[in-house]
Amino acid sequence: MELFRIKSDWPFMKHALIFNAISAITFLLAVFFLAYNGLHFSVEFTGGTVMQLTYTEAPQIDPLRDALEKGGFPDIQLQTFGSSKEVIIRVPNRAGTEKAASLANTVYDQACKFSSGSVTSSTSVNDKGVQAVKQACVSADKKEISFVKSVEFVGPQVGKELASDGGMALLVVVIGIVLYLAVRFEWRFALSAIIANLHDVVIILGFFAFFQWEFSLPVLAAVLAVLGYSVNESVVVFDRVRETFRNSRKRGMSVPEVLNHSITSTISRTIITHGCTQIMVLSMLFFGGTTLHYFAVALTIGICFGIYSSVLVACPLVMWFGVSREQFIKPQKAKEEAVV
Repeated sequence: MELFRIKSDWPFMKHALIFNAISAITFLLAVFFLAYNGLHFSVEFTGGTVMQLTYTEAPQIDPLRDALEKGGFPDIQLQTFGSSKEVIIRVPNRAGTEKAASLANTVYDQACKFSSGSVTSSTSVNDKGVQAVKQACVSADKKEISFVKSVEFVGPQVGKELASDGGMALLVVVIGIVLYLAVRFEWRFALSAIIANLHDVVIILGFFAFFQWEFSLPVLAAVLAVLGYSVNESVVVFDRVRETFRNSRKRGMSVPEVLNHSITSTISRTIITHGCTQIMVLSMLFFGGTTLHYFAVALTIGICFGIYSSVLVACPLVMWFGVSREQFIKPQKAKEEAVV
C-alpha cells in the first residue's frame, strides 16, 4: 500500500556523512548526560514503600498527589490500579526514614487529611488466630472514606536485582537481533543495524538523564519495544536493498544509487506505519495519565530516532562496510561440455 509514489530517487547517500555526524554528536551528548547526571530511577529500582488504598468513592488523583507533595513527599507516585477506587502510592526511600510502617502511616495520615477525615485503627483475629490491624480513614460522621489494603517495602537489594535483570533482558534482545540479521542478510547488515538500534537506546536514556525524568519498569519496557520496532524498519529497508541488488534490470546502479532507491521506495510504507503508531502513542501521552506518560515519551523519542537511524545511519554504515552486488548473486556454475 502506498500513499504516494516518488518517481525519482532522493540522494540520501550524498549527505550520509552529515547525517552520521549529527548522529555522532547526539550520541556523545547522550553519553555525557548519562555519565554526568545519571538516571533518575523509580521505586522499583531504588527501593521504597508501596501502599495500596481502597476508597469507597473514586478519589481525584492529581489533587491528592499535589497535597502529598506539599506535605513533604515531592517524589511520591500515585496511580489507579484495577479500578478507579483502588490507588497505589509509591514512596522512594528517604534519609532519616527507619521503618516502612512509620513512613506509610505518615503518608496515609496526609492522604486522610486531604479527604477531610481522620485515621482510625481496628484489630481483628481470623480463624487461624492471626491478628490483623486495619487502618481506615473516616469522616466526621463516622463514614468510611478509605482503608489501607496493603503495605509493602521494596528493599534496595530487590531494586538491584530488577536493574540487573533489565540489563540482561536488553543484552539478550541485542544478541538476538544480531543473530537474526546475520542469518537473514549478512554480517554487514547485522553490524549496521545493531549500531543504529543501540544509538536509539542510548539517545532515549540520554533524554531521561538530561531532563531527569523518572526511569521506571514501563520505561524499560518501552526501550525494549523500541529495539524491536527500530529493527523492523531496518529489515524492511535492507530487504529492499537485497531485492534491488538481485534485480537484473538494475545492474547498472552503483551501491549508493541502490541504497537511495531502496529508501525512496519504502518512504510511503514508513509514513503509514510510523504515523499510525505515533497516533496511538500520542493518545497514551495525552490521555493515559501519569502512569503511561513517560512510557509514551520513551516510545515517541524511540520512534522518531528509529526512523532516522534505520534510514540515515544504518544504510550509510552498510555502504561504508563494503556491501556489493556480488554478495547477493550466486556465481553461475559453468556447464560441463557433453562428452562425444
